[in-house]
Amino acid sequence: MRTDTAPVIRLEDYSPARYTIETVALDIQLSPRATQITSRLALRRRDETAPGTPLVLEGGDLELVGLALDGASVHRDDFTVTPEQLVLLAPPEGPFELEIVTKVDPDANTRLEGLYRSSGTYCTQCEAEGFRRITYFLDRPDVLAVYTTRIEAKRSECPILLGNGNPVESGPVSDKPDRHFAIWHDPHPKPSYLFAMVAGDLACVTDRFQTRSGRAVDLGIYVEHGKESLCDWAMDSLKRSMRWDEEVFGCEYDLDVFNIVAVSDFNMGAMENKGLNIFNDKYVLADQDTATDQDYANIEAVIAHEYFHNWTGNRITCRDWFQLCLKEGLTVFRDQEFSSDMRSRPVKRIADVRLLKAHQFPEDAGPLAHPVRPRKYTEINNFYTATVYEKGAEVVHMLKTLLGAETFRQGMDLYFRRHDGEATTIEAFLACFAESSGQDLGAFAIWYEQAGTPLVTVASRHDAAAGTLTLELTQDIAPLPGQPSSAPAVIPLRFGLLGPNGADMTPTSIEGMSVRGDCLVLEHRKQTVTFSGIPHRPVLSLLRDFSAPVRLEVEEDESDIAFRAGHDRDPFNRWQASQTLVTRHLLRALQGGTSAPEDSTLISQVFGQLLADQSLDPAFKALALQLPGEADLAREKGKDVAPEQIHDLRQGLRRRIARDHLTLLREIEALRPQGSFDPGADQAGARALANQALTFLAVSGEADDADLVARRYETATNMTDRLAALTLLVHEGMPAAEAALEDFRARHATSALALDKWFMVQATSPAGDALERVEALTRHALFDEGNPNRVRALVHAFATGNPVQFARKDGAGFAFAAAQALKLDARNPQVASRLLTCFRSWRAYDTVRSDLAEKTLRSLAEAENLSRDCRDIVERCLQ
Repeated sequence: MRTDTAPVIRLEDYSPARYTIETVALDIQLSPRATQITSRLALRRRDETAPGTPLVLEGGDLELVGLALDGASVHRDDFTVTPEQLVLLAPPEGPFELEIVTKVDPDANTRLEGLYRSSGTYCTQCEAEGFRRITYFLDRPDVLAVYTTRIEAKRSECPILLGNGNPVESGPVSDKPDRHFAIWHDPHPKPSYLFAMVAGDLACVTDRFQTRSGRAVDLGIYVEHGKESLCDWAMDSLKRSMRWDEEVFGCEYDLDVFNIVAVSDFNMGAMENKGLNIFNDKYVLADQDTATDQDYANIEAVIAHEYFHNWTGNRITCRDWFQLCLKEGLTVFRDQEFSSDMRSRPVKRIADVRLLKAHQFPEDAGPLAHPVRPRKYTEINNFYTATVYEKGAEVVHMLKTLLGAETFRQGMDLYFRRHDGEATTIEAFLACFAESSGQDLGAFAIWYEQAGTPLVTVASRHDAAAGTLTLELTQDIAPLPGQPSSAPAVIPLRFGLLGPNGADMTPTSIEGMSVRGDCLVLEHRKQTVTFSGIPHRPVLSLLRDFSAPVRLEVEEDESDIAFRAGHDRDPFNRWQASQTLVTRHLLRALQGGTSAPEDSTLISQVFGQLLADQSLDPAFKALALQLPGEADLAREKGKDVAPEQIHDLRQGLRRRIARDHLTLLREIEALRPQGSFDPGADQAGARALANQALTFLAVSGEADDADLVARRYETATNMTDRLAALTLLVHEGMPAAEAALEDFRARHATSALALDKWFMVQATSPAGDALERVEALTRHALFDEGNPNRVRALVHAFATGNPVQFARKDGAGFAFAAAQALKLDARNPQVASRLLTCFRSWRAYDTVRSDLAEKTLRSLAEAENLSRDCRDIVERCLQ
């Protein structure tokens, strides 16, 4: 077993860099196997740094070619160097220039960090610590410098040369007729993680945007030749994002150009490098034949997210990586608001909460739990998590709820004015809102400091004679292993009191708790609130719009929940009510080890009301008709989880609902949009509803319905409908499944993104032979283990999206995921470590499965050459 351990980085140990870098001049001579980078750094010792303090620069697998100080070569006795570090032992006391020449191998860089090649295109990924794989540097987010980048390459291989900022000069290299160069200058100081360059033979789709002050900005989206027609939606999303940010947050773009490059090999979704965003091509390319409605929505959101980083991340960045949520959580909140304005706000809110509960709640409840702002880490790449992103966004959402929209905007305006051009902290961010609102936000800051999901329990008592309703509220966070007891959080609870006719009742007074608008503010572990002027017992509607990232338990019977599902004016709570009914029913059946068909009558009635309600937005209705997922039910059960039992019970309930409402379901399914395709919200919602109806019909047991699914695949005119039908054919084991899979593969033989869907459908099938099929697909000619998208579509989708087969009783699913992670780790530790998060909830399984999962994790812990990324995940899972 390997015994060396990586150092633990702690927030309390933060200190500023001993030197600053004011300007960076880079000269990059591109070559596939031997790229040479010359960096000229203008450095200055900080006043508080003692003269003669060594300058320590980080590196990553670098080869040093040359080193000069103020124009003169540095003697070998005056520095030390390894591939991971360069130390200048006695720097000058005054400002000085350090010239560093390094050599890297882009073709051999399978980590996809630093400088690498993707399908012949040179590109970079420097967040979090990738710049040190290009040149030795103070590679930390609080070192801000102005960059000028000269890129040189063979014109025939790389006619396009792109960098950060604005173009300055380009042309042929005088003494090298086969090579050309381009110079880019970014006038805005930035940290090294925002550096980017791209060089290759790419096509460009162009447009122009005029800012509110009248400046013209040239827009470009660079893609592989032949894919230009797939960029229309991305360009439209970009322009809408730019206009929205001006109107809603007052943020105007600040360069002459904004470029996006789409690459097929990328560890993340996209990267917000200043003026040169680099994207995973799945978040740029779309047409109706290859992209689903969800793909279109994701492209819109991710384009917006990376653009919004221009202010929340680039102009104002993080002092250190512990402040990661300051840019990511805040920017997720901003892209959620944008998508809500572009589409349906209630539908978007439900989708965001589903994502939070599916990914962040399990993270918060297991060994990988950490605060929104962690206080320590071993490998920062492992903290790009749902807690930082999604829970971080929820904290900002709560802040807006507590302060109100107008005061929140004032706080954001102050934040932009005060910290523009700085690397700052959560404390500085909150101070802007405290000042603009005049409120003490010290207690609210706890949301950034402690892990875990608060549980809010509510008991109610109605006194008809007095016309009062009393609620007793309690909040608690179950202590996590190795963590201290949690302090009470400030929890905003939007509320409504539903009267007999379903309308909200208005109390004459509210006593015992702070109230802000329609929001109760829970600030202590236990509080009591009394509403007066309530003559009839109301049905409680609490946590409207999911006003806080908490779990809510209310003492109420199922007739109240059903009433809320049919009458609540808050769309989120109406959706949540139907989900709660189903969850309670299935958990009861799981506890008893058998289904209880008579208990499903109420659920079937509620679903029938939803189906028949023509006033509902189709997109909302589609969400309301979805049963809680198998992972959702496993999370709610919490322990002794047997995934196949959950699957079987959920299937039985789907079948009951289908058989009770066949006529309505068939009518709704037949109403799918016809004619020309539109990726907008209206058509997307109608398709979602039709395909949700088809999901029920697929399990009805009626031969006509099985034939209908096959026909929908054959006649589909867009990827949304085709993929929905294919998934049902494969997952329900229908006779036409194999023929449809072969047709899909042949139909989309030249579309990598469509083929990812082909792999994913098979990876997530609950069929008994799914693992064997997935293992065979890892040897398929179309499987590329070097492409993160393909790995995620097959291996990661199996491990995280197929609980029945991943958690098989024989342990084969666990063993497969572990073996794949080890194989991937040798070439791309980031992708491998993210795969291993599939083990985060291993303790929730029944004894047989949890023992097998633990055995698998301990075997991984013994691996000799496990990367720091993967070792960190394994060791934390075993804590």
